[in-house]
Amino acid sequence: MRILKPAECWTPKLRVRSFGNNNMAALCKGARRFKRIIFCHSLVRGFSGKYEYDIVVIGGGSGGLACAKEAAQYGKKVAVLDYVDPSPKGTKWGLGGTCVNVGCIPKKLMHQSALLGGALKDAAKYGWNVPHQPSHCWATMSLAVQNYVKSLNWGHRVQLQDRKVKYFNLKGQLTDGHTVIGTNKSGKETVLTTQDIVIATGSRPKYPVHVPGAVEHGISSDDIFWMKESPGKTLVVGASYVGLECAGFLTGIGLDVTVLVRSLALRGFDQQMAGLVTEHMDSHGTKFLWRRVPRKVEKLPSGSLQVTWVETSSDREEQDTFDTVLWAVGRAPVTRALNLDAAGVKLDEDTGKIIVSANEETSVPHVFAMGDVAKGRPELTPPSIRAGRLLARRLAGVSTEIMDYDNVPTTVFTPLEYSCVGLSEAEARRLYREGGIEVYHAFYKPLEFAVAQRDSSQCYIKAVCLRDGDQRILGLHFTGPNAGEVMQGFALGVRCGATYSHLMNTVGIHPTCAEELTKLHISKRSGLDATVTGC
Repeated sequence: MRILKPAECWTPKLRVRSFGNNNMAALCKGARRFKRIIFCHSLVRGFSGKYEYDIVVIGGGSGGLACAKEAAQYGKKVAVLDYVDPSPKGTKWGLGGTCVNVGCIPKKLMHQSALLGGALKDAAKYGWNVPHQPSHCWATMSLAVQNYVKSLNWGHRVQLQDRKVKYFNLKGQLTDGHTVIGTNKSGKETVLTTQDIVIATGSRPKYPVHVPGAVEHGISSDDIFWMKESPGKTLVVGASYVGLECAGFLTGIGLDVTVLVRSLALRGFDQQMAGLVTEHMDSHGTKFLWRRVPRKVEKLPSGSLQVTWVETSSDREEQDTFDTVLWAVGRAPVTRALNLDAAGVKLDEDTGKIIVSANEETSVPHVFAMGDVAKGRPELTPPSIRAGRLLARRLAGVSTEIMDYDNVPTTVFTPLEYSCVGLSEAEARRLYREGGIEVYHAFYKPLEFAVAQRDSSQCYIKAVCLRDGDQRILGLHFTGPNAGEVMQGFALGVRCGATYSHLMNTVGIHPTCAEELTKLHISKRSGLDATVTGC
């Protein structure tokens, strides 16, 4: 092979070997604006046989950061590229991904603000002298939440620096299985060559672009947590966990909130439990409009938003005015800007997610994908973090363990929290047939509800078990205070193969809500009243 002259590869003082025609064609396929720089760096790589990095992670969310930090701990040279495209409303944030900036963390803090409002109402009955009409200040809450989030952004930067992980505030694109082009906001490009690439770009909220005014006048969960002023009277479109959680804390701090639901609430969750969640929200002030779909959003001269929707059964139009319209109609993986087609990475045509194997590898060797962006993976932070760490250990050659995505617990932080692990009742009946399972259940009253005279009619527990043998637990479901704290320990039991007998032989901690799980003795099959009485 001939040696190219410097002018031929557009890089001075560079002696490199030429590729054959097939490789040249592959290199030239893709974005034209990257052609020259891609060509030169590919030639350099072919000559030296070395890469600048061991691992380049595209995406600075929880999973990507976990993978990067873990790999660096094993001596790998790692770089992280992270860049936040502003939302249609212009909202953007720092390092840490959805969970830290516009998801789990600010959501839980605002949920806590709403719970404190409920506690104030209870306090008088417990002997506290509180103002008759306590009021909430959105600006104070939002500033405190945003400052805490910013401290987490800074903490992630420091952790990467401490572990000698190179951080680039760049938007990443692939050109092949070993090359990443990073572009900053001014268009300047940086080329990184690497042994392995990890894609962890996550997902962003969808907008119903077919609805006139939806994008221009609406917001999403990317915006709600960074608003400096109260959203006021709010329409939440969609009853996903994102929609219900936002509607719940907005109602809890005293705002007028309506949820527009096309069909089901909490699709993908146990529907009996979903019904209890929405019943509780409805009884505590959140309004629900069922079987409605939005038609258009118009901004009135007053500044209010007039929303028109239709009933799915009759096509009858209805409308109302709101201060804010929050879209919670699903999320889409961030894959469009990654140049995956040119790199040969295959996507699922329906979802746009990256197709991966059990070990997170894509269709291109040395390219991996994990978290929300990968097909078949739960859109949850903890499994992404664990998957990232396990992937890093495999790439470092210190482990062969792959992530087990079965029995991952989760919690919906609605006003009455709902937590679960394992199968829903419907899933269990589908997999094991009607006669193959036994469902034990109970309604209960949290002690903290007693003096405050709170309604506990939606506080409920369900254990879905195999009917035969030791009655292995297939799924646990719980609605009530601190549901996530309750379910975490029981999730360990389910992963370890816990049975109904194990549950019944466990001594409860009295008086707690968690102990009610150890007292489940009524099966649905029996038809007996599942209301627990006494202590």
